[in-house]
Amino acid sequence: MWEWGGATLGLVILLLSGDALVRGAVNLSLRLGMAPLIVSLIVVGFGTSAPELLVAISALYDDAPQIALGNVIGSNIANILLVLGVPALLSNLHTSEFDSRRCYVLMIIASVVFTGLAFGGQFTWMSGLVMLAVLAGILYDSLRAALRHPERRAPRALIEGCDVKEQIDGADPDMPWWKLIGFLLLGMVGLPLGADVLVDNAVGIASRLMVSETVIGLTLIALGTSLPELATTTMAALRRQADIALGNVLGSNIFNLLGIIGIASLIGTIPVDAAILRFDLWVMLTTSVLLIPFVFFKRNVTFPWGVALSSFYVIYIIAVFF
Repeated sequence: MWEWGGATLGLVILLLSGDALVRGAVNLSLRLGMAPLIVSLIVVGFGTSAPELLVAISALYDDAPQIALGNVIGSNIANILLVLGVPALLSNLHTSEFDSRRCYVLMIIASVVFTGLAFGGQFTWMSGLVMLAVLAGILYDSLRAALRHPERRAPRALIEGCDVKEQIDGADPDMPWWKLIGFLLLGMVGLPLGADVLVDNAVGIASRLMVSETVIGLTLIALGTSLPELATTTMAALRRQADIALGNVLGSNIFNLLGIIGIASLIGTIPVDAAILRFDLWVMLTTSVLLIPFVFFKRNVTFPWGVALSSFYVIYIIAVFF
C-alpha cells in the first residue's frame, strides 16, 4: 500500500510545484514587460506541461522509459476524451463560436510525425531533433499568425482588453519580488522531487499489480498529470471561454508529443512497446479524429457529447488493463 500513498504524494508535489512554476514564470514575464500574448502562448503553455516533462526525464534516469512514453500518449488521449468530456457534463462548450482549424491541423501534423517516428521502433536523439524542429516551426507559425491577425488567432481572453490579471490564472503584475522568486524556487525544487517520487512508486505499483510500466504510464500517471488541463478546461467551460478550453487541449497535445518526447529523446533512447504500436497509438489518432465535428462543422461540445467522450475514456482504461 505504501506505493499508492507514495505515488499520490509524488503527484501532489508535482502538481503544486507545476502551479508554482507557472505563477512565478507568468509574473516574472509580466514584470519584465513581455506582451500578454507571448506569456499565454509560450510561458503558460510550457509551464503547464512541466509535470509531464519532469516525469519523462525522471523515468529515463530510473530506467523506466515506457512510463515516459505511456504518460505522453495516455495524456493526449485523456486530454481529448476526459478533459473535454467532463467539463461538457457541467456546461456546454460553445466551440462553434471560434475558428480552431489552424491549431487542429497543427496537432494532426504533430501526431503524424510522432506516429511515423514511433514505427521506427524507438525514439533516439535523431528523432528528438526532428520533433523539436517541427515544434519550433509550429511555435513560429502560431506566433506569427497570432501577431498578424490577433482578432482571429489570439485567444479571446487576450482580445477583451488584454486583462491579464483576470484571464491568466495567477497573474499579478504587481507581485512582490520575494513572492515571485519563492514561486520559482518552489517549482524548480518541487518538480524534480515530485517526479522522482511518483516514478519510483509507479514502478513499484506496476510490479505489485503485475502489469507493465507502459500500462501505469498510460493510465495512472497520464490521468494524474492531466489534472491541470482538466481544471483549466472546467473553469473555461463555466466561464463560457470555449476557445481557451479547446485551445488548451490542442496546444497541450502538440507539446506533449513533440516537446516532451523530443527533449527526453535527447537524454536517452526510448523504445516503443509493441502493444503501443498495435493499440494505443491508434486510439490516440482516433480520438483526434473525434474533434472534427467541433473544429470543422461548428458543433458545440454538449452534454451528450460529454457523456460519449467520458464513456469512451472509461472503456479505453478497461481495455488497457484487461
